[in-house]
Amino acid sequence: MAEQAILSYLETHEEIADSGNFAAECGIDHAEIVNAIKSLHGFLYVESQDIKKETWVLTDEGKKYAAEGSPEVQLFLAVPAEGSIAKDELQKKFDPAIFKIGCSQAGKNKWVEMGRQVSRKVVQVEDKVKDLLLKIQKGQVIGQVDINSLKARKLIVLQTWKGYSVRKGPSYAPQREKFATDLTRENLQSGDWKKLKFKEYNFNAKGPPSECGHLHPLNKARCFEEMPTNRYVESSFWNFDALFQPQQHPARDSHDTFFLKTPSTTMQLPEDYVERVKQVHESGGYGSRGYNYEWKREEANKNLLRTHTTAISSRMLYKLAQDTKQNGFTPKKYFSIDRVFRNEAVDRTHLAEFHQIEGLICDRGLTLGHLIGVLEDFFKRLGMSNLRFKPAYNPYTEPSMEIFSYHEGFGKWVEIGNSGMFRPEMLQPMGFPEDVRVIAWGLSLERPTMILYGIDNIRDLFGHRVDLDLIKKSPLCLIGIK
Repeated sequence: MAEQAILSYLETHEEIADSGNFAAECGIDHAEIVNAIKSLHGFLYVESQDIKKETWVLTDEGKKYAAEGSPEVQLFLAVPAEGSIAKDELQKKFDPAIFKIGCSQAGKNKWVEMGRQVSRKVVQVEDKVKDLLLKIQKGQVIGQVDINSLKARKLIVLQTWKGYSVRKGPSYAPQREKFATDLTRENLQSGDWKKLKFKEYNFNAKGPPSECGHLHPLNKARCFEEMPTNRYVESSFWNFDALFQPQQHPARDSHDTFFLKTPSTTMQLPEDYVERVKQVHESGGYGSRGYNYEWKREEANKNLLRTHTTAISSRMLYKLAQDTKQNGFTPKKYFSIDRVFRNEAVDRTHLAEFHQIEGLICDRGLTLGHLIGVLEDFFKRLGMSNLRFKPAYNPYTEPSMEIFSYHEGFGKWVEIGNSGMFRPEMLQPMGFPEDVRVIAWGLSLERPTMILYGIDNIRDLFGHRVDLDLIKKSPLCLIGIK
């Protein structure tokens, strides 16, 4: 309808001077007229020129004053013509904002005497503000001084209107010619194809984006070769006991760990190693006094969902120690990234199921200085150079350190990992020589990923609440590349 109105008008007129006036005369919405002009211009039926008009319009506050009167006049009319009214009583009649503005403007205009009692200083007043606002509402012109006054009170704003002037284009016709978009079998059989005009192909047009798989941010942040971590179910022995963690430790309670009902226990443990672990727990050894309690095999046999990938590290180190006995010691570096489970309350920084990055280096003569240097280089490659270290306690490492990084989204330091040097009570029962040291560190994959991608709620990164657009649009994490 809008398109035909434009073409028909131009058949007998040279120009549509103003698309806004034209839309009003035709009774068609201006947006429809604009869309039709853009379409016709694209096919050269018309030529168009932009028109911009700047007009003053009332703000919501201005519309209110135009309807009800300005605050100063409202306040003046509420003051008795003779006598006075208590200021507190007068205030009860108005909204606090109206009363404040009314007092200020009426006092400035010297209409009222302000004090504990309020009285009139003039017999009557004229509401110039309301009159000016009504003129603007009707599209009438007012002086620049009045505009500046209303603008200063934020009663009017400048609005830019955009329209077009339109003339005939080089391909003008009273009616748009329809182009065929497909060559059909019927066209060929009937011979219609000889008369048809076909729409030109646009070889520069982009096709719709193809639906395809996308890497999750957790995958994009991965960069280390992993140990075999396909054991979600682990025994308490490898998860706790082999790490010199006492059986009465709070982390081994059901409120911190998910224990399995079926199968509830394991039957496959290296018996000679189990005996050495039992001995170091009960009475110590290798320079340690142990924990001096009765170690129970049934506790070590309990199956659970692993609480950390250090359970895999203990298996790998035990295997390395056995190989050392036969072939001599060979330094090793191990890394893993996989899922762990904790019976924790879920909040913006904690989940009951998450991913853990673990790294360890096994060699002779390693010190805490080596560990700090490795950690600084490790996290620098993850894009986090602003680190702090805090002394901590772990049953299986001494010394131990918590690792903190500053999170811009939270505006505070966030713990991102733990680290330390594995104790002799853990390593020597496995069969390592006395001078072999292991430095290790572990961290959540989610927390550094949150820092790298500016995500402030872990549930928006991993779990059922994840927005698939986050996965599609998150850029590749170029770790260590600037």
